[in-house]
Amino acid sequence: MSGYTGWELPAEERGRLLPLFPPRYERLVADHVTQTFGAGPREPLPTATRAEVIGMADDGEGVQALVVAIDGTSDRPDGSTYHITWSLARDRRPAESNDVIRDYGWRPLEPVVIRLLPRHFGR
Repeated sequence: MSGYTGWELPAEERGRLLPLFPPRYERLVADHVTQTFGAGPREPLPTATRAEVIGMADDGEGVQALVVAIDGTSDRPDGSTYHITWSLARDRRPAESNDVIRDYGWRPLEPVVIRLLPRHFGR
């Protein structure tokens, strides 16, 4: 069974971020940051446990994401951008955050330090 490695956003961190970044769309996601797709449960987990929310992406049509820097970079190993899918309209999918960040860019925010929990997410 494959899945992906990355970081879980702990509930208390999500609760702390919600008043700072109110969700624009009806479905709150706000649960993880992906590092590597196609990773099995035996793949090594990332070692970082702290990150910074440094930006926001929103296409105005149902996808809102927070851009995250881990170990000083927002560049994911696959060439995309570290992010937390924050909120979605009913007909949108979390994976679309990658497209929105790439196609529309993101606006910088005053950095907010967060704690993350390394883990494997199964599929």
